[in-house]
Amino acid sequence: MEKQHNDSEKKRENYLSWDETFMLVAGVIAQRSKDPNTQLGACIVDENNVIVGLGYNGFPRGCSDDLLPWRRGREFKLSETKYAYVVHSEANAIFNANKSVKDCKLYTSLFPCNECAKIIIQSGIKEIIYQEDWYHDDEAWVASRKMFDLAGVKYWQYTPQYDIKKLFTEEKISSLPKEIKLNQNPNASDFVFEEII
Repeated sequence: MEKQHNDSEKKRENYLSWDETFMLVAGVIAQRSKDPNTQLGACIVDENNVIVGLGYNGFPRGCSDDLLPWRRGREFKLSETKYAYVVHSEANAIFNANKSVKDCKLYTSLFPCNECAKIIIQSGIKEIIYQEDWYHDDEAWVASRKMFDLAGVKYWQYTPQYDIKKLFTEEKISSLPKEIKLNQNPNASDFVFEEII
């Protein structure tokens, strides 16, 4: 990012909101997923906007990413698909939290399924901000909303404040100091933001 020289004593006005920031963090951590089809991320923050947990969709700790199946499809038995083994990003963020997530907010790439909804409610999370709602009318997601409503968990769909890709243009990346650009992929501005914008 280029340094802005400004003699004004006023603060910069076009900075990222907390919601924008944490949704981007969820998008970045999603890129850790080994799932060849779906990369999802979650970020949990406390009342002071401090990150207390991050998670992405993947197999449980100790279960090799190379020995379990990544395939999906109804033509296979459950044990032959990823669905029997993958831990969702929301659950992983809760399991990875460095303190209690009671009364925290959860930012997530995709509206939580019913199994994650149970974990979210039981852990005490009070608000969910989600990017996508691909399965809105599927029974598991209908059940999620029903449980969230009954438990008083607030949820709402995130709308980007900025076109984040413009913040990471090739021109701005090329102006970074050399040590920051080491191993920088020329298409890096697309790899994270395609899924969350």
